Amino acid sequence: MERTRGDLQGYGQPLRTSNRAAWPRPRPHRARGPATTGSTGPVGPVIGASRRRSEHRSLTCAPVDIAGLLGASELFQHFDDAAIAAIAASTSTRSLERNDRVFDEGDEGDELYVVRSGRVAIAKVSPDGRESVVALMEEGDLFGDMGLFDGDGRSADARALETSELVLVPYPAVRAVLDERPSLLWEVVGFLSRRLRATDDALADAVFLDVTGRTAKRLLELAGDNHEFVLPVTQEELAAMVGASRERVNKAISTFVRLGWISQSDRRYRIANRTELERRSR
Repeated sequence: MERTRGDLQGYGQPLRTSNRAAWPRPRPHRARGPATTGSTGPVGPVIGASRRRSEHRSLTCAPVDIAGLLGASELFQHFDDAAIAAIAASTSTRSLERNDRVFDEGDEGDELYVVRSGRVAIAKVSPDGRESVVALMEEGDLFGDMGLFDGDGRSADARALETSELVLVPYPAVRAVLDERPSLLWEVVGFLSRRLRATDDALADAVFLDVTGRTAKRLLELAGDNHEFVLPVTQEELAAMVGASRERVNKAISTFVRLGWISQSDRRYRIANRTELERRSR
């Protein structure tokens, strides 16, 4: 069984590593900051010429528009309206196109992010170029928060998988609310505990599931409650999420098709036997 490292991040959807770099971009050698993510998002590939950080526009957000999004997010869901309004008043937005980078591993962080629309991948990259996609952030998901608590740099890279819009929440605004109302720190403790539980589940997947089992689990996660869905990532990115080569993941999918558990047409999938797919993912 292939064992992976990418599962060790406490993100909303634990994913894993690939044996090839899925995103062509150079990574010049640089000192890395200590691991800092837990929910802090990041992503990264290797070898190349010059990295480009996305050209983005930052706009002041209307607090009323953003408050609901923040209130539904994992970190702020138990904050009261006054606390959320205070935080929302300081936010801005960033628009991204596919492959635009949010931040790189080792960057200093002074804000966390909530996905307003689109998808963002969080990933690690090894010195030899192998990539680990540790999470897929979708609408309402929050990332980039670990630096808020430990002050260290980003522990991974983050980049947009499609046209996306993020809400940027400055750390000082959150700290000010927590300093004024320390009882809210219990909600933060609960948030971090849930991240640790997700890490435990991801470690179990890495130890107990083979490539076929991990592929089944990833497909079920991407499908959610739907029987039909369009794969939101490329084949290389799916392989990085599973933690195997593209060839081995494709072989697992072909097996599911042959068994009649799923049907596939390009990037459109239909789950025909969810029971068997779930059984194989455990």
